[in-house]
Amino acid sequence: MKIVIAPDSFKDSLDAAGVARAIAAGLSQAWPDAALVECPMADGGEGTMEAILAASHGELRRQAVRGPLGHSVEAGWGWLPQSRTAIIEMAQASGLQLVPTGQRDACRSSTWGTGELIAAALAAGAQRVVLAIGGSATNDAGSGMLRALGLRLLDADGQALEEGGLALAKLARIDASHLDPRLAEVQFEVAADVDNPLCGANGASAIFGPQKGANPQQVQALDQALGHFADHCAQLLGDDVRDYPGCGAAGGMGFAARAFMGAQFRPGVEVVAELAGLDALVQGADLVVTGEGRFDAQTLRGKTPMGVARVAKRHGVPVVVLAGTLGEGYQQLYAHGVDAAFALASGPMSLEQACANAAELLQARACDVGRLWRCAARA
Repeated sequence: MKIVIAPDSFKDSLDAAGVARAIAAGLSQAWPDAALVECPMADGGEGTMEAILAASHGELRRQAVRGPLGHSVEAGWGWLPQSRTAIIEMAQASGLQLVPTGQRDACRSSTWGTGELIAAALAAGAQRVVLAIGGSATNDAGSGMLRALGLRLLDADGQALEEGGLALAKLARIDASHLDPRLAEVQFEVAADVDNPLCGANGASAIFGPQKGANPQQVQALDQALGHFADHCAQLLGDDVRDYPGCGAAGGMGFAARAFMGAQFRPGVEVVAELAGLDALVQGADLVVTGEGRFDAQTLRGKTPMGVARVAKRHGVPVVVLAGTLGEGYQQLYAHGVDAAFALASGPMSLEQACANAAELLQARACDVGRLWRCAARA
């Protein structure tokens, strides 16, 4: 019996590797002789880099970079030496978790630190850069990232703009003469699970700005500022990509990656599955166990269990989901390769209790699944 364990993280409790270990412990308790293969997963948000490195045995590299509001933070990035692929997780340098709730400022936050990580990857000789852009604190259309890589944004007096999305309203000229030429030699891929355009009612500012600290008036001002930036970029580049699906991701980081790097957009879980070699692991398996904190209809939009189920379905392997909670519409996933889903809680408990005991709950539920599956195998 071969069982592949490919879960996402459980937010605020366990990373994906921890979830996989807990599930493996429960399954081995019920089925000691089963061959268990742990493959931590992610969908492009926080934990993507760690999941890829854990599955592919890549290298974790660290360096100090400029955080969202200018303070220094130590950020990690992944390196896969054989393929010369860099894994840049935006949340490491420009993530929402780096800014206390009361200090979040969508108008001033900058992606400069993400640009510094890309520069480090270029210096290492990267031929491919995977940008995982979930969990950002920023709404600057990736302008900070571009400035860290040599782009100059100038006002009417020829002075450099302040950082942040709101300052883009004062943009008078873009100077790309010092933009790092190595960018043109590298294949960029954006791992994201949203398809929003840069501007408008479904754009970066309107949809994601409020969670980053923007009030309704600031949302409107930011949307106009990002549109002004897009106008100048279109004039410079001869191509207007603001409406390309995904350009509104991560406060417009998708726009900068598409416009200046020619980045291709792919579902985050698809990129992680490829780099982790999930397809090869599932081949010949008897069961796949995946999971996430909340399993509901939103999972259909490209979250980890959906991506894992797609891979398993290609090989005719059944899929069981273990989730912190089963939300509205989770049954829809039964038509997309998921065969059964179970919540962790064994009785009434608070969210805090569930998070604190996630490993034990996962192990217990996985043991139950293993016992049931072993009975079915004997039948």
